[in-house]
Amino acid sequence: MEALEHFLPQVWFIILALFLFLYVMLDGFDLGVGILSLTSSDEERRGLLMTSLSNVWDANETWLVLMGGALFGAFPLAYGTILNALYIPIFVMIFGFIFRAVAFEFREHSQQKLLWNLAFGAGSFLASLGQGFALGAVLKGIQVDEAGHFIGGIWDWLSWQSVLVALTLIQGYVLIGSTYLILKTQGELQTTHYRTAKIAAWTTLVGAILITISTPIIYENARNRLFQEPLVYIFALIPVVGVFLIWQLLGSLGKRQENRPFIWTILIFLLTFIGLALVIFPYIIPPSITIYQASASLSALVFMLVFIGVLIPIMLFYNIYQYIVFRGKVTGDGYGEPAKKPS
Repeated sequence: MEALEHFLPQVWFIILALFLFLYVMLDGFDLGVGILSLTSSDEERRGLLMTSLSNVWDANETWLVLMGGALFGAFPLAYGTILNALYIPIFVMIFGFIFRAVAFEFREHSQQKLLWNLAFGAGSFLASLGQGFALGAVLKGIQVDEAGHFIGGIWDWLSWQSVLVALTLIQGYVLIGSTYLILKTQGELQTTHYRTAKIAAWTTLVGAILITISTPIIYENARNRLFQEPLVYIFALIPVVGVFLIWQLLGSLGKRQENRPFIWTILIFLLTFIGLALVIFPYIIPPSITIYQASASLSALVFMLVFIGVLIPIMLFYNIYQYIVFRGKVTGDGYGEPAKKPS
């Protein structure tokens, strides 16, 4: 029984990390394309960007819903405390989601599309900004009492460190959005996003370097974690691998390759997640409450695991099938022409 009390919370920590990674990877390019739509020079280009998302963006956000439900069921204390501490960033994120969803649908039927274009781009930016502030606050740590309840202030999430994390995350979303559009577009529009991908790669790299340097200097819990053996050797390797991946990404962009920039970007995101998970684990409310303290009862964890074990393969199959069906370029001389389907 004691072994299960340690094993099951670890399993659910991994499941939550999987949900979060799949969400950031899939909905990340949605948000990135939304932000990039603000820079489109004309309605035809903007229409192609929107068309590239029309068949996939709803399903991408399902992973965030699953993560929220899993956090509530597996770690109810963390769910209540984190939502209380990050009320404003989460509200900004949800408001952005609602704003962009309404704008996406209304834009299709509107004769005057400018307002809904701006609303979709602004909603994408706000959702990304809220997520960045939330991530920055979690890295900084949440003030709790002995019972794990939030005792900090309403503005604890706001600091220059969280601003840095938020801006870096936005650049990361622009990067993955640009590499996605390289896959989905062609001609002059594709050339434009080769340029935006290069710019976003450099700005993301700068932000990642600043975060990597400042985190162990400012946060004692992260510093203690980073310099423990054998983790110190793993953390020393992560920046080296990260620089290699960025170099490969920039090389593939310079060679005008279509598939590899997106693949290298996904690997960069994956490496970042591995680093974050190693810094945070075993805490679910850094730096005080561990996954073992915040977990639900063993019976609840087992009960949820049975159902989530069936749901995950179904969701993965659905997402993979969806992208296979709607693969190919978005083409057209005007707004709203559907993506070319494979023969």
